Amino acid sequence: MNRQEKLAIITQEKLIAIIRSKSQSNVAVIIKALVDSGIKVLEVTSNTVGFSEEILKARKLYPNILIGAGTITNVNLAKKAVEAGAQFIVTPNTDASVVAYAHKNELPILMGALTPTEICTANEAGADAVKLFPGGIENIGIPYYKSIKGPLSDIALYAVGGISLNNIKEWFEAGIQGVGVGGSLTALNGNNTVENIQNTAKQMLEIIKEFKR
Repeated sequence: MNRQEKLAIITQEKLIAIIRSKSQSNVAVIIKALVDSGIKVLEVTSNTVGFSEEILKARKLYPNILIGAGTITNVNLAKKAVEAGAQFIVTPNTDASVVAYAHKNELPILMGALTPTEICTANEAGADAVKLFPGGIENIGIPYYKSIKGPLSDIALYAVGGISLNNIKEWFEAGIQGVGVGGSLTALNGNNTVENIQNTAKQMLEIIKEFKR
């Protein structure tokens, strides 16, 4: 697939599951739980233990799932992501050189930004979408998004940070184009089991259905 074809899947699905884990053995378990629940787009962050290896394994196991690399803060990490077979890149920061490298390798990129200046800088650098991050800070979140979406209506914005079953519908009702969901969906621990991951994923997908065109 070329960059535009991958981007079309991300745009259509509207939900990116974010996997960040200190336990490499958990990564494959989390990915399977997500895929079995109907998730079609997911990212493994660069600060996940063995992230390159887990992306490579997942690409082989799930050829019909779009698997990207997250927390890509510089070109060196972007190179590792490409070598692992990542199909898209997500950053927490704004770096034009990462955009150029991603596009050179036919990868869409969601670039992290928060202020209007950062958002416009990411857009002008060629980011395929802008990751509004962090989106879960008190007094920012949805009220902040509503304040900036008017003047920045031509820029595709994805909210990341603090997204959960409690507010995901409200984000889409506010007009957000998509969301990235981490801990509230993908954490695997004593309080959040595989069954919990699957139930949350299914509920989120059901909510998002009504906002798909």
